[in-house]
Amino acid sequence: MTGIRLTAPAPGWAIDADVVVVGSGVAGLTTALRCAAAGLTTVVVTKARLDDGSTRWAQGGIAAAIGEGDTPEQHLDDTLVAGAGLCDASAVRALVTEGPDAVRRLIDTGAHFDTTDTGAIALTREGGHHRRRIAHAGGDATGAEISRALVEAVRSAALRIIENALVLDLLTDADGRTEGVTLHVMGEGQHDGVGAVHAPAVVLATGGMGQVFSATTNPPVSTGDGVALALRAGAEVSDLEFVQFHPTVLFLGAGSEGQQPLVSEAVRGEGAHLVDASGTRFMLGQHELAELAPRDIVAKAITRQMQLQGAEHMYLDARHFGAEMWEQRFPTILAACRTHGIDPVTQPIPVAPAAHYASGGVRTDLRGRTTVPGLYACGEVACTGVHGANRLASNSLLEGLVFAERIAADITGATGAPRVGSGASARHTPVADPTGAGTVALLTAESRTAIQRIMTKGAGVIRSAGSLAVAAGELEALQHAAAAAGEHGPKDAVPGVEAWEATNLLLVSRVLVAAAREREETRGCHWREDRPDRDDAAWRRHLVVRIAPDRQPVVRTTDGAAFPPVHPGVPAEPTATAGSDSLRNHPADAPEEP
Repeated sequence: MTGIRLTAPAPGWAIDADVVVVGSGVAGLTTALRCAAAGLTTVVVTKARLDDGSTRWAQGGIAAAIGEGDTPEQHLDDTLVAGAGLCDASAVRALVTEGPDAVRRLIDTGAHFDTTDTGAIALTREGGHHRRRIAHAGGDATGAEISRALVEAVRSAALRIIENALVLDLLTDADGRTEGVTLHVMGEGQHDGVGAVHAPAVVLATGGMGQVFSATTNPPVSTGDGVALALRAGAEVSDLEFVQFHPTVLFLGAGSEGQQPLVSEAVRGEGAHLVDASGTRFMLGQHELAELAPRDIVAKAITRQMQLQGAEHMYLDARHFGAEMWEQRFPTILAACRTHGIDPVTQPIPVAPAAHYASGGVRTDLRGRTTVPGLYACGEVACTGVHGANRLASNSLLEGLVFAERIAADITGATGAPRVGSGASARHTPVADPTGAGTVALLTAESRTAIQRIMTKGAGVIRSAGSLAVAAGELEALQHAAAAAGEHGPKDAVPGVEAWEATNLLLVSRVLVAAAREREETRGCHWREDRPDRDDAAWRRHLVVRIAPDRQPVVRTTDGAAFPPVHPGVPAEPTATAGSDSLRNHPADAPEEP
């Protein structure tokens, strides 16, 4: 426990539950549905509307070995290669073996995927995949369809939902066990202002932290709130240095900031080419998969070409698709491009990398448990070990599904763990500040832009010891300025959503930079131009970070690519997930059947 918390009013209202799920993407809603189905009183807290999470922005699809001739072992191999030596093999095996059944249960929930003329699920390819194994919906609107199906299921199940609510801090008892969360409801619904949900199990499914950079594919709500909450609560995070920059984001002009339109990797999967201004394909000869190389390789290649040619962007050429294919297969991307004055049917699309996905996050075991008892994490906010140094395309939605089911199984006792349900009499009184460490000074809303520019310049696609040192110093200066201004920060840093978000962004940025400075090599999507080589002897291991009570990041390294237990002496592996016996058939240390 750190005892550190955000400066905020005391909770003015409270409700009780067995489980509180924070986030309404595929990971959060799947967890909530499974817990509610087991009879647990489940509350869903979401920062905007129920269907406004990052999931609905996912274009490409969901990866699973469901096609003819494909196997979990082949999916595992592609994932391990993309992860650049840092995937936890047990976590990946759980993902790929349980993934196909998890997708089928998603279909049973009501999600409709595109099909072929024979009625089979239509599959495409994306970067790093050697087979067509990406299921998609609405052409390029997969996330929107998954979100629709899960939101409808949640509403039908009559779960309690608190919308427009920013989670603030974890509530714990005197022994450091989870007792719920504090949150701020933004003027809508049954409750307003700061309140609390008391529950012995809290599931973080808050999505990513792309807003630490000036240009990102993430929605504005992706400000790293879950990672920041976990750090203040004393949890460990890992692999934050591995931020995936999507190679093909629609270039809107120099200096464009905020959420940028994504041009899905599936466009390249269907045969689009990356070219420079002269029309020359530059990925040929750089990787066996050319434009379908893993994302880190493509993003680096685009950035190199931009540097070599003094250009602000490259191009994605899919004019050979024709109007009919664009309209049927990629209607969302077509509309976005045309909105910005580009017609992909007749013009190559200007593209450049932008921050897309955090491969790291709150460290968990295979049950989704963090280092804080009772606190779970899944989806982009979590670091399960699946993604390693670079996420394989379209594994994120699958990870959300699989590990959400594993968390629900652990909470409900399906794995032999103590059941949570209705244990109000066994709960302890939350202690708001058990260590006396106090609150963290808030930043002004304007600090958000300053943080983004610092991070983009010093810790973006290309990094170095020098750029990271400058970023660390400037971030520390923001921290010191807020602390020196007084207990609550500068006079205009009034407790509220914008100040809390900026303060969260600063915390996760400081930890990201601390890890990036420590990792003196280039691996996956961590590109150190001063350390251009991958160094397995020294760095085939994870960096684990926690925040000390003095507010400083403390970094340590693991012994290898596998994570140590989150709770030493407690088994990390459930016997099976809800509705699946695949792990019994495929133990983590056994070879896959051919």
